[in-house]
Amino acid sequence: MRVLIPPPLRSYSGGRVWVEVEGATLGAVLDALDARYPGLRFRIVDEQDRIRPHIRFIVREEFASALTCPLAPGDEVTIICALSGGSTLGKRRLTQGRGDAKVGIPPRLARAARGRSRKPALAGS
Repeated sequence: MRVLIPPPLRSYSGGRVWVEVEGATLGAVLDALDARYPGLRFRIVDEQDRIRPHIRFIVREEFASALTCPLAPGDEVTIICALSGGSTLGKRRLTQGRGDAKVGIPPRLARAARGRSRKPALAGS
């Protein structure tokens, strides 16, 4: 399966944006990544084997929140790192509904990450 490495972690992957690895779960994929790129897993998972608070995963266009998340052959895993500070250009791009094309986040997921959706709220909800 293909794994999208976010820009802050690409120094561990030798600058590679997409990496091919095998694994039946998200945890197994991270183990495979760490075997190939030592130190990468520790930047994603802490000493208690929990996903770090600033890391998110997208699998099959849904957020995956556990290392036990099952994966199927052909799945793409997107790793997202939350960042603070910097330019407002990225924020403006997300708020204009275009997603984040630089790391391949579809607009719908970018809106979901911000807690907003274009779908109107149902009456009484």
